[in-house]
Amino acid sequence: MPAEPEEITPGAVRLDGRPPVPTRASRASRPRASYTECRDALDAVSPEPGAAKPDATLVVSGVRRAFGGLTAVDVVEVQVQRGVVTGLIGPNGAGKTTFFNLLTGFDRPDAGSWALDGRQLSGLPAHRVARAGLVRTFQLTKALSKLTVLENMLLGAPHQRGEGFFASLVAPLWRGEERANTVKALGLLDRFGLAAKKDDLAGEMSGGQRKLLEMARALMTDPAVLCLDEPMAGVNPALTQSILTHVKTLREEGLTIIFVEHDMDVIRDISDWVVAMAQGSIVAEGPPEAILRDSRVIDAYLGAHHDAPLTRDEEDAVLAEADASIGPEVQRG
Repeated sequence: MPAEPEEITPGAVRLDGRPPVPTRASRASRPRASYTECRDALDAVSPEPGAAKPDATLVVSGVRRAFGGLTAVDVVEVQVQRGVVTGLIGPNGAGKTTFFNLLTGFDRPDAGSWALDGRQLSGLPAHRVARAGLVRTFQLTKALSKLTVLENMLLGAPHQRGEGFFASLVAPLWRGEERANTVKALGLLDRFGLAAKKDDLAGEMSGGQRKLLEMARALMTDPAVLCLDEPMAGVNPALTQSILTHVKTLREEGLTIIFVEHDMDVIRDISDWVVAMAQGSIVAEGPPEAILRDSRVIDAYLGAHHDAPLTRDEEDAVLAEADASIGPEVQRG
């Protein structure tokens, strides 16, 4: 049985008064490259599916998931560079969310393996994957609507001794821990502009506010890699900009982020590297500007023959359909 991940060491308060992204003891002890160094290292990476990264934190090999006769995910190899934002794109039905579900333990693959900083996560349940540092948010938020915003945050704190039956009976074992978790939660709520809502029920928040709450709650787990599944879906433009700003700030602080999004302007703005999926497989990888011009990506979204000229028969069929829709009283010249 794999060993449990190490205990979490809280980070110090930053100079600007906001809480930093906390790190686990093992990650804090290793030298950390700056965001600029992590991003610039990608310049030497070949823009091809499965390309090796200079400092890969997440490595996925041979992951496959089928539902009946339909192959939803068939990823031969993908590596995620540490300290940058990796955009995951693809048309509806490409397998992006299923891929997230597999990596984070919410579904089981038929084959394959993946490792976070050398630790194998394949086969672990979702709560142990999260403890290891791979944490995700959901396209449809999972806030507990009958609990307050602060209570939702406290649920995200790992390794709480007060959750055990016998330990819960001995207040000195958990009261200090609960106070520390509350301070941390309030700091994150303030960071995401939700401090004034700490006593409100989560179910009373807007959709965009629940997206922010889910991001803040994910940070309570001190993730090594944060997987955001369409965080902009259904969010108004003001909150979209707020989420983008938070993602960029987290990246500057050293957090590795995988970001699923359909809006190509957002992908171009936020991503340092883009992975494109189609029909469950990785069809292209590369910098955002290059990947959005890649014929394989265009084909995946628009179809392989979207720019091919019409044949004579196809042209006649289109004209015949136009005649039928106009009516016999209107003649083509």
